[in-house]
Amino acid sequence: MRKNRPVRRAVASEADQLLALFDDLPDVYLFVKDRQSRFVKGSRAWLAMHGCRTPADIAGKTDADFHPSALAAQYVAEDRRVMKSGRPLHDQAWLVRDHAGMPRWYLCTKIPLFDARGVVTGLAGILRPFDRAGNAPDEYRRLTPVMEHVTTHYGRRITLAELARLADLSVSQLHREFRRLFNISPGDYILWTRLIMARRRLEESTDPIGRIARDCGFYDQSHFTRAFKQHTGLPPLEYRHRHQAERA
Repeated sequence: MRKNRPVRRAVASEADQLLALFDDLPDVYLFVKDRQSRFVKGSRAWLAMHGCRTPADIAGKTDADFHPSALAAQYVAEDRRVMKSGRPLHDQAWLVRDHAGMPRWYLCTKIPLFDARGVVTGLAGILRPFDRAGNAPDEYRRLTPVMEHVTTHYGRRITLAELARLADLSVSQLHREFRRLFNISPGDYILWTRLIMARRRLEESTDPIGRIARDCGFYDQSHFTRAFKQHTGLPPLEYRHRHQAERA
């Protein structure tokens, strides 16, 4: 065991040296998360973006400690897909708020991290401001109010007409732009946001299924159950029980 300690220290030292390289790239934001999507490390630019001064400020924290709950849940859902598949995800467009609350579009790349046995232990990712990665994302900026409206008001009725007005588009134009940029319809994005928030509530609370359905914007419990099972393969209560068993 003692022979391995210098090796582990050397690996940790190499990781810190790699992090130091990103400290000299002010427009690239590096972060590392563990298997539970808790932050482990972040480059200097990433820390500043989140209002943190030292690496200790992020230890054990998650996206929910820095971002609106609906956005944080979407980031974590993507983490899970990367770690479950074991495959990297390149240049995903994300709307991210900084510590002052200003929204900005970024391209995000995430890669799974493996231990010596090939088991996924977490992930590493980088964010790059969209307007510094190529063409200025004018079409994305137009949809910023739409995305923010959904993540803020997912619990109430949202119409495509009101979203179209926010983007100064017709309903058909909004639908076309969403499909082109995100490969999803605006209606499906609303549903996806609601389901992600419902899944989080199922995992982190003991609230009744009916209350979760209402709080997350579903018409009634039966509508929620059908949609949840269609997207996860499990009804809500069974999903909660299975998640609790896995945590135990």
